[in-house]
Amino acid sequence: MLSEPTYLAARMVAPALETHFAQHLALARRLGAALAPVPPAALMEAVIDVAFWASLRREEGRPPRISLALLPPTEAAGPLVFGHRPRLTPQALIKLAPAVEHPGVHLGVWHDADGLYLWGAATRIPPVCFVLEVVEPGLLVAKHRRADGIGKFVNVAVLRGDQVRIVDEENAGLADYPALRASLPGIPAPAGAGLAVDVLVELAAAMRAHGRGGLVLVVPPGSDRWPASIVQPMSYAVGPAYLGVADALGLPAPEGPEAVLRAIEIVGGFTAVDGATVITQHYELLAFGAKVTRAAHSTPVEQLIVTEPVLGSTAVRTHPAQNGGTRHLAAAQFVHDQRDALALVASQDGNFTVFTWSEGLNLVHAHRIDVLLL
Repeated sequence: MLSEPTYLAARMVAPALETHFAQHLALARRLGAALAPVPPAALMEAVIDVAFWASLRREEGRPPRISLALLPPTEAAGPLVFGHRPRLTPQALIKLAPAVEHPGVHLGVWHDADGLYLWGAATRIPPVCFVLEVVEPGLLVAKHRRADGIGKFVNVAVLRGDQVRIVDEENAGLADYPALRASLPGIPAPAGAGLAVDVLVELAAAMRAHGRGGLVLVVPPGSDRWPASIVQPMSYAVGPAYLGVADALGLPAPEGPEAVLRAIEIVGGFTAVDGATVITQHYELLAFGAKVTRAAHSTPVEQLIVTEPVLGSTAVRTHPAQNGGTRHLAAAQFVHDQRDALALVASQDGNFTVFTWSEGLNLVHAHRIDVLLL
């Protein structure tokens, strides 16, 4: 039987997780996917509780990095199954963590009359399977594979200590701000998007992965206006433009989506170079290492509005200097000057912000999407 959880945030978020996973079963069934059973809230609460306490411990001086998948071994493809099934405890997770730190490897968790146990490991799990990732001490992310199985997992909730943030996938946290919602690009990908890869989300994930921070400027194809906001001459112009992502988007499945992801990784690598990476809205790479400057005809940005795709969040007006460092200021100024462009900023601390222009409010709109990318 399950022990009584002691991590209050687990109890707070579990009912919302149960609702989310139940709702997404219908979409996955329409796509013909094999499905893991939807676990009740009590089981997800128990898994979160154990994982949280395990995240605060260390083995040989190192905190655990674990991904837990809640499903029976019969639902995983080609699983590694333990001969002995240890109970799900913080100590068991600490001991097994070094074996499953590689991305894409999940420890399998299921239950019997005596409670939750660890049955083995798997790399291939069905869509809409509850996955809990231990990112760092005290930081957990509940997620699942996309229904089509392509690209980054869908984040459902982020728990950091006593703070719980539930992703608002329908309204991006902007249900009360239609003018701001209209200004956003396609982040995240809409439900039921089929086999399409959300290029901006995957590029954002690649930028966060290298941990050096980065700035990407997305400009209209064929535009000759954006260079006015870049120090000339550019040190690292790309000529001819790199078309890897654009070309891969035209390939059929199944090779197309995989080719897109590989090309995005290439572009994402260049975002680690100091300065801005410039791509078109058709995902053609034009330059990297570019230095942003205020256009001659423009004025400094005095105010912007900040939002986050989290249930219950509200829009906040602030000065750009209160929103981040040099990259954030450069992104806000670029979008203020080039209002048909947008900017993506990854901070070294893991924060990620999309900057775009809101015609409805006549302001720069900074949308923080950290919760989508962890």
